[in-house]
Amino acid sequence: MLFGQSVFQSVLERLKAEDETDEDAEARAAHRVPGLATGLAFDVMEGVSAASQRVGQAYFDNLELDPAAAIAEEPTAAPPPEPVMPDHLARIAPEEIAAELAIAAADTQQTLNEKRRAFAKANHPDGVAEPFRNNANRRMMIANLLIDEAMRRLPHS
Repeated sequence: MLFGQSVFQSVLERLKAEDETDEDAEARAAHRVPGLATGLAFDVMEGVSAASQRVGQAYFDNLELDPAAAIAEEPTAAPPPEPVMPDHLARIAPEEIAAELAIAAADTQQTLNEKRRAFAKANHPDGVAEPFRNNANRRMMIANLLIDEAMRRLPHS
């Protein structure tokens, strides 16, 4: 550091002093690109609006529309269509569910577990739309009760 300045700062000051004392500085300035005349950090913000110096405002200065108007003009999406309940969720009587499960006396614990998994895959409340979850939950409870009863009746080996 030279006289309380870094080497970089002293070089920048020397370059700026040379630019100011140069006789044909004005002639060269006509051929320069604005903002690239000196390369000094304090020249970077020259010509920038005061509004864009605020954090987050520079982006909005480059928009052609008013930011508040752009947000207000977003088209409103049409409401999604009402979901249609699948036919099988309308059948909540134990007799109808037993017919779907087709539990037979020849079923083993393995086949009953397979039937439980297949039924749950098609009817689990988490897999249906919100308005139909009560029906799906009721179907699952009845199916589980029927399969559990069939498993209790199996001969124990």
